[in-house]
Amino acid sequence: MRRSLDAAVPLALGNANVIMQLAWLPIGRGVAESPVESGRVDRHPVKRLRTTMSFLVVAVYGTDEERRGLRGEINRQHRHVRSKPGADVAYNAFDPELQLWVAACLWRGTEDALRWLYPGVPEAELDACYAWAERFGTTLQVREGRWPADREAFEDYWREGVSKIRMDDVTRRYLQDLTLLRGLPAPVRLVAARPLSTLTLGFLPEPFRAELGLPWTPRDQARFERLTRTIAAINRVSPRVLRQLPMNAYLWDVRRRLRTGRPVV
Repeated sequence: MRRSLDAAVPLALGNANVIMQLAWLPIGRGVAESPVESGRVDRHPVKRLRTTMSFLVVAVYGTDEERRGLRGEINRQHRHVRSKPGADVAYNAFDPELQLWVAACLWRGTEDALRWLYPGVPEAELDACYAWAERFGTTLQVREGRWPADREAFEDYWREGVSKIRMDDVTRRYLQDLTLLRGLPAPVRLVAARPLSTLTLGFLPEPFRAELGLPWTPRDQARFERLTRTIAAINRVSPRVLRQLPMNAYLWDVRRRLRTGRPVV
């Protein structure tokens, strides 16, 4: 699990994982229409990155007390995210079924990261990581025991979940903007948009990519494979302390915030 949080992972897989989470229509609409201004990735990408990374490091490394503290912070924001009566898409950020899907996407991204950065990772290690990944859900509102029992059961859940993905005009436009970095300043977008969009679309499983509605060509696939080979090679030769510096910094920061009562989310 520590390896799955190497610095290369949020850079390469982060955006794709967000899109996977939001590909269930109630989650996508809840986020796209969220009144919690400070948590919107399209308007505050740096803060949203800090919040997401804080969640991941506490879910993976945190004590039970730290996870309860973070859950309380998340609940404080989530209570504002629910559809209005009569809305065409009903959603509630406290819905444990929706949160279980979010946790499942995080595990899928974790497994993809481990297989990409550490080819040949033993199945027994993946089994152990999978069991630990239940914390992605229980750090939210998912009750213990709701996590699929093993990786085979997870694959059944995942196939069923993929069959439920759907985007409407609101969520598709929101997620296309996220993919193409349309919310970032023009100079940043000019430099980063193409490689980051290539990584986002390349790490998306085909059903999600098709629902998103952005083009993907053999040339794009070749560019994606070159990028991921290069990033993985750099990651392999980087000192461990450097690979894990960002996550260690986020863990230090979120623990300091929880200890001093400062907002985390």
